[in-house]
Amino acid sequence: MQLRVPDAGKMLQAPVPGTSRQRRHLRVMPATFGNHAMIEHIHLTRRGLLAGAAAFVAARADAQARSTPVPVEVWKDEGCGCCQDWISHLEANGFQVTVHEGGNQTVRTRLGIAPKYSSCHTGVVAGYALEGHVPAREIRRLLQDKPQAIGLAVPGMPVGSPGMDGPAYGGRRDPFEVLLLARGGGARVFQRYAGNRQGGTA
Repeated sequence: MQLRVPDAGKMLQAPVPGTSRQRRHLRVMPATFGNHAMIEHIHLTRRGLLAGAAAFVAARADAQARSTPVPVEVWKDEGCGCCQDWISHLEANGFQVTVHEGGNQTVRTRLGIAPKYSSCHTGVVAGYALEGHVPAREIRRLLQDKPQAIGLAVPGMPVGSPGMDGPAYGGRRDPFEVLLLARGGGARVFQRYAGNRQGGTA
């Protein structure tokens, strides 16, 4: 018995034993299976195209968001060099900063930031508070996640945090934590930076 495999959608041609009804059934089956396979292939291809298009749109939106300057308002101690270095860090990462000399203590109180979380400057971005040397990437994450919180804080002035990482520190990076400040006065760790004093990396 010889079998000839035709193009998709055609039937296998071969002499087969049995009644005419059985032969018709056998001849139809390959075509039926071929049609199912073709339909499934179309469905898979369509799903793949839709998934690819969605990924492209999301990536493009993310790129556009990063290319559009995000406004930040900052109140800092007058003449504070590390505050200015932190502002430069934000500007280098796509933020558009408006600076006020002084007034940060008043703004800190208005925003509901407890004194134990305080630093040398206070900012506001999209309604969230920024206290201290918060890395730009955590601000981006904050704006993406949109948690129910006051904002972010890096208490004190840890060496190695943005704005406290100049040449004068010789590459030293102390461990520090970025805290997410809750509206009720508490806080939890938003991100830890290991530093390099114990051989870790930020």
